[in-house]
Amino acid sequence: MSVRVGLALPATGVDLGAFVDESERLGFDSLWVTERVNAATHDPVVAMTGAAARTSRMKIGASVMVLPGRQPALLAKALASLDVLSGGRLLPAFGLGLPAREEHQAFGVEAGDRAAIFEEALPLLRRLWAEDEVVHHGQWFTYDRARIDPKPVKRGFPVWMGGVTPRELDRVGRLADGWLAAFIGPARVEAAIAAIVEATDRAGRSIDDDHYGSTIVYHPDPDLPAEAKAAVARLEPDTDPRELVATSPEALEAILRRYVDVGASKFVVAPQGPHADWIGELTTLAHVTRSVESWANA
Repeated sequence: MSVRVGLALPATGVDLGAFVDESERLGFDSLWVTERVNAATHDPVVAMTGAAARTSRMKIGASVMVLPGRQPALLAKALASLDVLSGGRLLPAFGLGLPAREEHQAFGVEAGDRAAIFEEALPLLRRLWAEDEVVHHGQWFTYDRARIDPKPVKRGFPVWMGGVTPRELDRVGRLADGWLAAFIGPARVEAAIAAIVEATDRAGRSIDDDHYGSTIVYHPDPDLPAEAKAAVARLEPDTDPRELVATSPEALEAILRRYVDVGASKFVVAPQGPHADWIGELTTLAHVTRSVESWANA
């Protein structure tokens, strides 16, 4: 199993250009952006483009990009263009979006329609990236001889997805090439991986063993923000948030190792909270990353 650790790009409180430059210099595997319309985050396509322009090695991804509410042909075109311009380094991950009405309104979709739109849109993206022309007459989208040029470097992507409910995990098994969790503990990650494998078996397909992972919030302050506590409470109500949100480098390494022990191998460390020197802190995070990767990959 090949363990890799990437970083989430902080939305505020840091020189983003310097953060990206230092992340690549220190050898992090990938750089990820978060999508939330009604929060202090950057548009994912704009942020990924900016990060790709400043780097030459790191993979660039969205964790996760909301799919329902986006026109598949336009999104396919934008992501294919970004992949070509970055030399084939794009790593997209898609989801339904946050369970919040203001987010659904921003994308112009009803909460009850999100899953159906997603299941029609994701296969369309794959076809638009791979096929010369696409004909599709569905419930939500209609295309006659639609084409996307340029194509992605590999005429497609390993598409990752999030989600933790049984229905979401079944969807991962049927449609995705990888899974990225957030705010659930190692025991639930282990159970989720088993559920996804069962879903892939039912669908007659497979996901690589090292394509399961988790986002881990790194907040170097024992006084965790209310948002982080609420996220853990929603998914793991009987768990101390500090078991899942790292408040020190030592805690981060211990949390990463616990996830590796249950089969996870791809991680996104998400720095959050005020910090006087996030750029300097990256050196410490890189040391933790190398320690875990060396231990797991020995």
